Amino acid sequence: MKIAVTYENQEVFQHFGHCEAFKIYEIADNAVVSSEVVGTGGDGHEALAGFLRRHGVDTLICGGIGGGARMALAQAGIELYPGVTGDADAAVEALLKGCLDYNPDTMCNHHHEGGEHHSCHGNGHTCGGHM
Repeated sequence: MKIAVTYENQEVFQHFGHCEAFKIYEIADNAVVSSEVVGTGGDGHEALAGFLRRHGVDTLICGGIGGGARMALAQAGIELYPGVTGDADAAVEALLKGCLDYNPDTMCNHHHEGGEHHSCHGNGHTCGGHM
């Protein structure tokens, strides 16, 4: 199993579509056995789903994410845990323990008139009962 996290400065990066790198974790026996930071090479938004699929990723942890990217990930068969903040390594450990604090309803909307406006909406959720 492989888990990817949107990644910047050891933290979960908060905008999936503008993510420049993912930290990809190889999981065996419910534990991290290796990890590496992989640059996206300029891919963005929905194209990142294909990027993750090519890297064998099964699961994604991220901050904000838009509807098009959600659909692309679903079509690629990648399980999504959005609305996560904080340390990337800690987020993966929490997911493996069944206690990741994430928000399944997190959505990002972008408005480019008069400068970019970014807002993410949703209600907090703890996944303990969903693993």
